[in-house]
Amino acid sequence: MIVAVAGLGAMGSRIAGRLLDSGYEVVVWNRTPERAKPLVERGATLAESPADAASKAEALITMVADPPALESVGAALAAGVSDELTVIQMSTVGPTAVSRLASLLPTGTGLLDAPVLGSVSEAESGTLKIFVGGPEPLVERWMELLSLLGQPMRVGEVGAGQAAKLVANATLVGLIGLLGESLALGEGLGLPRDVVFDVLAVTALAQQAERRRPAVEAGDYPPRFALYLARKDADLIIDAAAESGVDVRVVTAARSWLAEAEAAGLGGLDYSAVLKRILE
Repeated sequence: MIVAVAGLGAMGSRIAGRLLDSGYEVVVWNRTPERAKPLVERGATLAESPADAASKAEALITMVADPPALESVGAALAAGVSDELTVIQMSTVGPTAVSRLASLLPTGTGLLDAPVLGSVSEAESGTLKIFVGGPEPLVERWMELLSLLGQPMRVGEVGAGQAAKLVANATLVGLIGLLGESLALGEGLGLPRDVVFDVLAVTALAQQAERRRPAVEAGDYPPRFALYLARKDADLIIDAAAESGVDVRVVTAARSWLAEAEAAGLGGLDYSAVLKRILE
């Protein structure tokens, strides 16, 4: 089976690598071709364009940064779509962008909406959580492939995967903001940082505090989920909530911290670097 991967950033490159390691024939495309070189050296075929990638594959996975990037790839790949191709859209872009992608593809093209929860280590180990939206027969057809990448959970029709991912990411941006403010509050009230962490260890934030403590103490936030992408996802959540008439004031507040941290030059670090900004 031939699977194409369009978008070879931190996640897409690792998904392509896992497919190669599992014996799939893999076609790769990226806007900057040099990113494809390590995968080509491992046996992948380099496509000249998204349409070229689509024409060579039975399934094409998209993993790009944001809605404009997805629209660009979708428009470009449409010319190469065959009756047999299924497009598996795994980027976090929101329901509106997936609807736009569907409108760009030829009528009848198989489309699954399958954003993922997890980062580079989970992509490498095949332990991503995958929220899948699409017709049940099409989901079943590609369940073996999706299961190689993680744990697929069908959540409804196309668009439902994006909705589920926004719900999941709302918890991420909310928790990291709450953790930062709790740490800042403790220190502002005169508690040493190690005491604040000990207090948090017996609260609902215990797991998050334990996970983030080494980074806070070392001041080191190596990127797993880049902060600028977390801010982008917070924007998607707020926009989708506004369209649905849902009040998300906690996420809106957490988004403001992410935006400040990005403006302060922390956008390329892990999203937990927002703690550094809050604690300054």
